[in-house]
Amino acid sequence: MDYKKEIEGLIEAVINEKGSDLHISAGRSPAIRVSGQLITLVKHEPMTQDDMKGLLTEMIGKESTAKFLERQEADFAYNYKGGEARLRGNAFIHKGQIAVAMRLIPKVKSLSELNLPQVLETFARRKQGFFLIVGPVGQGKSTTMAAMIDLINHERAEHIVTIEDPVEYLFEPAKSLIDQRDVGIDTKDFSSGLKSIFREDVNVIMVGEMRSPETIATAVTAAETGHLVFSTLHTNNASQTIDRIIDSFPPEQQDQIRVQLSGSLIGILSQRLVPRITGGRVPAYELLINNNAVANLIREKRTHEIDVVIETGMGEGMIDMNRSLLELVQKGEITIENAYLYSFNPKALERLV
Repeated sequence: MDYKKEIEGLIEAVINEKGSDLHISAGRSPAIRVSGQLITLVKHEPMTQDDMKGLLTEMIGKESTAKFLERQEADFAYNYKGGEARLRGNAFIHKGQIAVAMRLIPKVKSLSELNLPQVLETFARRKQGFFLIVGPVGQGKSTTMAAMIDLINHERAEHIVTIEDPVEYLFEPAKSLIDQRDVGIDTKDFSSGLKSIFREDVNVIMVGEMRSPETIATAVTAAETGHLVFSTLHTNNASQTIDRIIDSFPPEQQDQIRVQLSGSLIGILSQRLVPRITGGRVPAYELLINNNAVANLIREKRTHEIDVVIETGMGEGMIDMNRSLLELVQKGEITIENAYLYSFNPKALERLV
C-alpha cells in the first residue's frame, strides 16, 4: 500500500464531503463525521494492523511511531499536501489494535464568518484578563479562540504566545509577533510553558486547555499581572466552569482562587454547534460577562445564582443559551426539536416559546 496516497485520499474524502473528522482503525473500514453524523466508508476495505502502522509512520515518522507503540497514546498534527489543510490527530490502542482519530482544522475565520456575536471582539481588545471558551468536545472551542487571537493579530502589535497539545491553527503574523509552542516538543508540559511566559515579554497568552490546577493557577496569575489569557475547558456552562475551576483545588486553597478568579475573569463563552436545517451546523451560545454582581457571587460561593444574572444581563451584553437557541429557531436556522435538545434548561425554553 502507498501509505502517503492512502492517507491523502482519506483526507480528501473528509474535505470533499465537508466533514470534520476521520476515524481509521485496524479491523474496520474508515469513517468520517459530516454535520455531526458518522458515516462509514463501506466501499473501503477494512484496515489491517500493518496498514495502521504504515499510515501512522507516514504521518508521524518511525521514531514517534515507536514511542507510540510503547506508550499507547500519541497526540500529533498532520499537514496535508504541504499545508493545503491541517489535521489534529490522536492515536490510541483498543483491544490491542491501533486506531487514529483526526480532526480537520479549517482555515482561521473571523467571528462574523463563524456566526458568533460581535461582543466577543471587545474581549479580544482587552489588555488584560482571563477569558474562557467552554463546551463539550467538538463544539468549535478552538475555532472560536483562533478567531479571537487572529483579530488581535490583525489589529495591534502584541507578542502572542500559544501553548498547545498539539499546535492546531497556524497563525501568519500580521501586526503581532506570534510564537506557537507545542507541548512535548517545544515545552515539557502546559505548566512549564506557562511559567516561562513571565520571562518572555508576552502580552497575549493562549493555552490550548486547562488540564491541571497548576495550569489554572498560573493562568489566573498571568491575567492578574497584566496579560490577556485565553483558554478552553470541557464544561457545560459558565456556572459549572467556575465550580470546576474552584473544585480542582484543595479546600484550603479554594478561598484564595475564588478571590483571584473574581478579579481576573473577564468572561466565559459556552457554545454548541447545532445541526442547521439547510445542512452543516450553526453555533448557539451562552455568554457570561464578569461584572461586580458576578464577582461577588464568585467570592461568596453563590455560583448557582450566576444563571439568573446571565438571563437578566442582556442589557450589559450577556447572552442566555435559551434565547440564543430561540433566535436561531425564529430565523429558520434550526428546528425547535434541536433547540430543546441542546438547551441547558428545556423547561425554561418552553416558557419562552
